[in-house]
Amino acid sequence: MLIFGLEQILFYVIIAVIGGGAAGFFAAIHASGPGIQVILFEKSPKLLSKVKISGGGRCNVTHRPMEISKLIRNYPRGEKFLKKAFLHFSIHDTFSWFESRGVLLKIEGDGRVFPESNTSQTIVTCLEEEAKKLGVQIQLSNGIKSIKTKLQGYTLGTDRGEITVSKIIVASGGHPNLGTYGYLNQLNHKLINPIPSLFTFNTPQEPIRELMGVSLPDVVVKLEGTKLSYRGPLLITHWGISGPAVLKLSAFGANWLYEQQYKARAIIQWNADLTEQAYVEQLNSYAQLHPNRKVHSHPLFGIPARLWEHFCSQSEINTEQLFGQLPKRLYNKLVQCLFCYPVAMQGKTTFKEEFVTAGGISLDEVYPETMESKLHSGIYFAGEVLNLDGITGGFNFQAAWTTGYLAGRSARLRSNFIE
Repeated sequence: MLIFGLEQILFYVIIAVIGGGAAGFFAAIHASGPGIQVILFEKSPKLLSKVKISGGGRCNVTHRPMEISKLIRNYPRGEKFLKKAFLHFSIHDTFSWFESRGVLLKIEGDGRVFPESNTSQTIVTCLEEEAKKLGVQIQLSNGIKSIKTKLQGYTLGTDRGEITVSKIIVASGGHPNLGTYGYLNQLNHKLINPIPSLFTFNTPQEPIRELMGVSLPDVVVKLEGTKLSYRGPLLITHWGISGPAVLKLSAFGANWLYEQQYKARAIIQWNADLTEQAYVEQLNSYAQLHPNRKVHSHPLFGIPARLWEHFCSQSEINTEQLFGQLPKRLYNKLVQCLFCYPVAMQGKTTFKEEFVTAGGISLDEVYPETMESKLHSGIYFAGEVLNLDGITGGFNFQAAWTTGYLAGRSARLRSNFIE
């Protein structure tokens, strides 16, 4: 019996799901079954908040289907763990699940997947209606304070009182620091220090910030002093550099950048397909064909005009300088700007709705096929509360669907023959 005002529930098994995000909802849906009452606890007054705002309000549901061996390369943390999990619920399964419920999905040119409706509300409605149909009971503004082990099951201390449950699925999302894990510390699981992943690079001292709004479709960004680099679109903002290339690099470099206190040098190659020698050869060829053209006025290599003028200024090339009369010293400076432009990073900025944390429950203490705790029978984990995270592009939601599915399904199947 629940003692905080709910009616007595006549079920053999009560499964508590902690967290009303993507992983929590998917876990609650798949934990539901005959003789099972699923109760979803959400500490805030809102459900599926991240789903609603992701992808600019369109919800980047997943990524285009790919082999598991390729899929796991998009996870800076959790690669080996997810390799086993994806065998049970893959991108193909995500497509099938949503489309079988009337939600048509589309693949965009960069591989990201969105609902054809172009609104995240389609995904939110689908999840909420499925949970309602299965009888999932939702408790909003009701956070968890404690977990106590009983002879059979667990007692949850909530903001509204205590409840005894048979099983628990923890899908409470990421936490900003170890001190905010609260009740999870009571489980004695090893917690990996949470640090930010997916963030933009602040470059407050760099003149490039004056070119806010300039973007390039295919660059390479490297972290000096490491082997870390990433290729993709880049956007110059009023605080520094952003875009998929930077965000993905921040995810793979999260630990190193944290250790450096977010002070580092990024090196930008502005056209990912061109080597240093290719820049030299093509500049030479252009200068021979058009010796009397002004360098400032004729941007090359797909470089936007504003950025090209900036490179010329950085290379000490004046506005009247002709290609055919360009001194070798200035010529070399221009090539260096194009091929290995340095920017000093001094801090980070969370990237809007793509906020993700690295860290959480150690994967060594969780079974990847079931998401069950190795320390506590009947406790499962799903989503970002685990020490796993993906790059931008739908990979974090895919991890949420997969781990939520496995946690919910495992709790339900074990309930059928244990309780």
